[in-house]
Amino acid sequence: LLDEWQVVPEVLGAVKRAVDHDAHPGRYILTGSIRADLDAQTWPGTGRVVRVPMYGMTVAEQMGQPSPAPLFDRLSREDHLEVPGSPPDLREYVELATRSGFPEAALSISNSDRARWIESYIDQLLRRDVTQLKESRDPAKLRRFFEAYALNSAGVAKDRTLYEAADINLKTAESYEQLLINLMIVEKLPSWRSNRLKRLARSSKRYLIEPALIAGALRIDAGGIMRDGDLLGRTLDTFVAAHLRAELATTESRPRLYHVREEHGRHEIDLIAELAGQRVIAVEVKADAAPNRTSAAHLIWLRDRLGDRFTAGVLLHTGPRSFRIDERIFAAPICSLWTSKEP
Repeated sequence: LLDEWQVVPEVLGAVKRAVDHDAHPGRYILTGSIRADLDAQTWPGTGRVVRVPMYGMTVAEQMGQPSPAPLFDRLSREDHLEVPGSPPDLREYVELATRSGFPEAALSISNSDRARWIESYIDQLLRRDVTQLKESRDPAKLRRFFEAYALNSAGVAKDRTLYEAADINLKTAESYEQLLINLMIVEKLPSWRSNRLKRLARSSKRYLIEPALIAGALRIDAGGIMRDGDLLGRTLDTFVAAHLRAELATTESRPRLYHVREEHGRHEIDLIAELAGQRVIAVEVKADAAPNRTSAAHLIWLRDRLGDRFTAGVLLHTGPRSFRIDERIFAAPICSLWTSKEP
């Protein structure tokens, strides 16, 4: 295991020679930051290296319990989505989201110190890590831009919303956004396209990679998030997206993630996973403890438009039960993401 290899990128030459001599897989694990792709003279590793993106810990990993199969694999196989004996309530979900998937913050720091740790993490990112990428930015404006991003996480915000909040122009905002993408703390989820659907919006959906960064950027706790209905929905959506993103590397169906939104927002789906053969699985996230068929209206709309290409739809909610809503459409608690079948 060679950690932070980009500090001495010449080590790749030695790895290449060793792999060319003995191509037995799994002999080397190279870990490093995004800087490796941006400022190191690297050997591309084509045909010799398999890239595995690393994201935050899942809740199952934090709890030290067996992880179930990835959600998209379970839905593809029509597996029942399991529910624990004592599922979390709404506040507990928000607390899980703000605990973060960062190992140190989630496992080693008390609740009272975690908020300070996350705020310090953001400060280091926006001040120190930016300079390591040889970037020069106004730290105050970059922070305001990041805060605007946090307020709009899990949304299709207009560019103007972000750059006016930071008091910058569009060109600078585009530069700031690419910088945050390079730092791997934000992601733009592309819109899904289909010849069976018309008048779809083309705008990407923006996410913070880690939901705890929303609370850290806005200096707000779980109680404050729960008092703001809009921010509550964005936090839960960001929480679910972070979990699914972490699963992608081990998902058998190798899906690609998108979102769907009709122009003017008449219909929208939080997350779309496109599988092989253009099959899709749709995911909606609701801060609702008792969803019904009306709650799944957008999933039903998509199923009816796509026909047999629609494999399954799931509405992830904050209630205690898992049940079938309609044909190929299910409701399940958010905690089913990390709940294994009892032995």
